[in-house]
Amino acid sequence: MSKQTVALIFGGKSAEHEISIISARAIAAQIDRSRYELSPLYIDRDGSWHGGACAKSVLALDVATLLRNAGLSAVSERLGELTDLDEAKRFDFSAFLENTDVAFIALHGSFGEDGKIQGCLDTFGIPYTGCGLTASALAMDKALTKLCAVDAGVAVAEYLTVKSSDYAAHPLGIVVEITKRFGWPLFVKPANLGSSVGISKVRNAEELAKALETACSLDSKVLVEASISGREIEVAVLGNGDPMASVPGEIIPGSDFYSYEDKYIRNEAKLVIPADLPDGVADEVRKAALTVFKALGCEGMSRVDFFVEHGTNRVILNEINTIPGFTDISMYPMMMAASGVGFAELVEKLLLLALEKL
Repeated sequence: MSKQTVALIFGGKSAEHEISIISARAIAAQIDRSRYELSPLYIDRDGSWHGGACAKSVLALDVATLLRNAGLSAVSERLGELTDLDEAKRFDFSAFLENTDVAFIALHGSFGEDGKIQGCLDTFGIPYTGCGLTASALAMDKALTKLCAVDAGVAVAEYLTVKSSDYAAHPLGIVVEITKRFGWPLFVKPANLGSSVGISKVRNAEELAKALETACSLDSKVLVEASISGREIEVAVLGNGDPMASVPGEIIPGSDFYSYEDKYIRNEAKLVIPADLPDGVADEVRKAALTVFKALGCEGMSRVDFFVEHGTNRVILNEINTIPGFTDISMYPMMMAASGVGFAELVEKLLLLALEKL
């Protein structure tokens, strides 16, 4: 039986570039080489595609350790050195189309998790892991996700959507509007980024202006949300037409909230799997995760994040991630493992789910 070729696509133009490399490295280690031929495809920060030796060199780089020990600038410098060595500078797109049987998308954030790469692969008839174009685009946009969730009967926090262009034109007016509508603290986040990039917890008007400037510099649309006093609970969902929901997991942040630094640099957050929830609440969270997954038309995988409100145990949607992290500290593979699906089996199932959609 001949091997199928898996194009592992990683890197990308988003602020989550380094996290994508870390995820791809973990995925590559779990792909069954007796069944699949691995063909890494690295997309650099400028959007250029690299295959062959260059992509393999980037995949071999221990970005997680370099990030913790030397910071983002050191990682960027090393990646630049590796791509500079890629003399051809022209990706063989024809060979990619001819030889790829299935793509494993390990891109996080914009240009990877938002439907753009999915649409490209759809055009050329290449099956891929995870959600399709429409579900990816809907889930990437936190504001649209909330609209779909509410329509499906799942609670969300009070929120306001702000266009970055509107804030640039009328910053004071928008700050005043938000302070009248929301109490402190509140959260400001880019509508289309993940890994907690650009999220700020805001306690006063001065912090609000800074948070809006930060978020607006990263995205064309920004979400302002009321703060929820509750536990951060997540659920991994796996499947196409008949998906399964994992046992819930809980994140206990090492700081005010589960920030980018808390996730990938300080590594101080505590992860509890399974979450210590009353049976009824755990079932409600899992049910809500499946409801959101189906309402958005998701396939393959997603991690659905909730708050369980203190005092009431009300289940409130935070967001959904259609290409969750696959690092050694990522909740999605850890929750699936706690539900009986180990990392290697998870990777295999995702590839089979992708091929199932042909």
